[in-house]
Amino acid sequence: MAKQDEFNELQALKAAIKAKKPERLYFFHGEEMFLLRYYLGQVKKLLIDELTESFNFHRFTNETFEMQSFADAVENLPMMAEATMVQVDDIDLFKLGEGERNKIIEILSDIPEYCTVVFTYETAAWKPDKRQKKLYDAVTANGRIVEFAKQEQRELISWIIRHFAALQKRITPDLCAYLIDITDGTMTALGSEIRKIASYSGAEDICKADIDAVTEPVPDAVAFQMASDISNGKYGDALNKLNQLLKMQEDPLSILGTIGANFRRISAAKTLLENGKNASELSRLYGIKEYAAKKTMESARRFSAQFCRQASELILETDRKIKTSADEPKRLLEMLILQLAQEASK
Repeated sequence: MAKQDEFNELQALKAAIKAKKPERLYFFHGEEMFLLRYYLGQVKKLLIDELTESFNFHRFTNETFEMQSFADAVENLPMMAEATMVQVDDIDLFKLGEGERNKIIEILSDIPEYCTVVFTYETAAWKPDKRQKKLYDAVTANGRIVEFAKQEQRELISWIIRHFAALQKRITPDLCAYLIDITDGTMTALGSEIRKIASYSGAEDICKADIDAVTEPVPDAVAFQMASDISNGKYGDALNKLNQLLKMQEDPLSILGTIGANFRRISAAKTLLENGKNASELSRLYGIKEYAAKKTMESARRFSAQFCRQASELILETDRKIKTSADEPKRLLEMLILQLAQEASK
C-alpha cells in the first residue's frame, strides 16, 4: 500500500471515530505503538460500555486464539448494548493452515453490522502475502489497513511541548529536537522520558542537563555525539561515549558499524556542502531528522575532505582487525577513536 493510501486510512479511521461509526474490520500495525494503542482505545471506548464489557468485548492472543471461538465471538449478538468488539493480537493470518484460511476468509467477508473486529500487530510483523490471493482479497476488500508510522519531527515537537506543559514544565523546540534525536523518536519512548525529566527537574524550564541526567541515549545517538565530540576537539568525551556504548553491552562490531554510518553521513554532508547544498538535502537523502542533519553539517564544516577519506580507511581497517586479529575489540575501538582524534587535529 502506498504511503498516501496509508495516510488516508488513518484519516478515515479518525473520521469514523469522530462520526461514531467505526467500520467492521481493521488491521492496526506500525512502529508507533503509542498511537496504535490510543486509537484502539478510542474504538473500544466508542463501542463498549464498561458495564457490559464482559459480554460484548472479546480478545484473542497467540495463546488463546482458536478459529471456532473467534467465529462465535464475531457472531455473538450484543447484550444490553448496540455493538460488540473483537480484538485479535499478533495472529499472522497468512500463516494459518489452508482449512483455517478458508474459514477466516468466510468470517471476514461477512462480519455482522453490530460487530467491529480489530487485528493488532505489536510483537508480530504485519506481512500480507499477496500470493494467497483469496485471503489477501478478503483482507483488503473488507478491512482498513491502518499503519501508525513514526511522526514527523514537527508534529513530535508540538506533542512534546504539550506533554511537558501538562506537567507544568516548559521546553524549547531545540531541546525537543535534541530529545527526539537521542531516543528512538517514538511517542512511546518519548512519553516515558518526558515523565522522568519532568519529575527530575526542579525548575519550570527544562534544560539540557535535565535531559542528559535521566535519559539514556540509543546507541546511534551516542555514536553521533562521539563524532561531534571529535569534530569539536573533545577527544576525552569521545572516549567516554565509547565506554558508554560498551557498558550498554553493545556488540563491538555493531558499535563500529554505528560509528561508520555516522562518519559516512559526515562525508556525504561534506560533499553536499562543497556543492552548495544544505541540511534539508542531507535529511532527504539519509532519512534522518532535521536536528541530526544540521548537527552533521556542523561537524562536516570542521572536517576536511582528506579527513573524511582517512576516517573511512581507519574504520575499514578496524573492522578487519576485529574480525581477524586476536586483539581485544575494546582496545581496537579505543585505538580507532584516538586515531580519528589525531587525524582530526591535523
